[in-house]
Amino acid sequence: MTAPGTYGSGVAWVGFPQRLGDELRKENRTVAAEIIREIRRQIPEFSRPLSGQFGAAIQFGVETALAEFVDRVEVGGGELDAERLPVYRALGRGELAEGRSLDALQAAYRLGGRVAWRRYARVARRLALGTEAVAQLAETAFTHIDEIAAASVTAYAEAQADAAGTRDRRRHRLLTMLIAAEPPPGDVLRQAAQEADWRLPSAVAAIALGSARGMRGRRPASGPGTSEGRRPRLPGAVLADLDGPAPCLLVPDPHTLLGDPGVRRVVSERAGVSGPVVPPAQAGDSLRWARLLRDRMAGAGPADADDRLPELLLLADIPLVRLMAARRLAPLAGLTPKQRDRLAHTLLAHLQSPRGTAPELAARLSIHPQTARQRLHRLQRLFGEVLADPDARFEMEAALRARHT
Repeated sequence: MTAPGTYGSGVAWVGFPQRLGDELRKENRTVAAEIIREIRRQIPEFSRPLSGQFGAAIQFGVETALAEFVDRVEVGGGELDAERLPVYRALGRGELAEGRSLDALQAAYRLGGRVAWRRYARVARRLALGTEAVAQLAETAFTHIDEIAAASVTAYAEAQADAAGTRDRRRHRLLTMLIAAEPPPGDVLRQAAQEADWRLPSAVAAIALGSARGMRGRRPASGPGTSEGRRPRLPGAVLADLDGPAPCLLVPDPHTLLGDPGVRRVVSERAGVSGPVVPPAQAGDSLRWARLLRDRMAGAGPADADDRLPELLLLADIPLVRLMAARRLAPLAGLTPKQRDRLAHTLLAHLQSPRGTAPELAARLSIHPQTARQRLHRLQRLFGEVLADPDARFEMEAALRARHT
């Protein structure tokens, strides 16, 4: 008989007759096949034939677990064999590779344990083991199953984390490629997207964000599912760099995902500016325009560059706009700041009105028609025939728009 000891939570180990190990080994010759047959029959995820390398790994894993159980019975418990542990870990990683869930894996272990115990219980009855010995055998069997299942589950979770980390790295690389000043050829992008498990959409919008450090003093946006200190959950399709020196998002299918609560929360908390909707090959342009507008707005709050394309055009070359302003708005230079501001607004409204009449200006500026008429007369005296020159009108409107950008 095996020497008494302890097992599990300090329970005294009950000695078994030496022949128990021999009888259990005989039973193991056929119990592995029964376990695999029942798992395939009762668990849908395992219903297909377990062929090839993975099928061989399952067979070897079951046989190893059964053999180690007998060894533990004979030596009075103890830890899992370190040399056999990689076998159980390989089963966990293999399950993830096969696309099955942890639920399926754990169900397979429970079912395998029940099948093995039915066979081992018959051996115990045949050997007329006492009640305490049968109870000890059952505890040993199910503790053994729990421990090898835990080893497989841990390996499954580690493999899952490794896969997520790999996908995150690939998606960050894809984001870097998409927003580059000169993106790679289309076939390179398609390959990178496939490796990152990201479907190339027909349209994207880039969002320029403020840094996390710069937003620390802001109060987080309130709403369902938000709480201070918790990172918002973005849709899985959104590519994000939230912690880099120039944080941004790249949003596919923008007409749908720009309205996602997680995206809206990030844009609100980080004073984001959304760039124009463009094909993926122009993602870098969308982000460049978003950053241009955001820098000009100096953190004034969320904005959508798609609604401000004329302003973006003006911001593309500020010195040129200033030159046009100096030339075309020179007649306003001799006025007081208040007069200059009032007439500049009137001139812009005049240029933007279909006919530029006094009633139109009055309605646009919410002033009396007589006041509008007086201002128009003054503009005519200051600018003269230039007001009828199409090129001059374009340059004046651009210069005036730039004053408010």
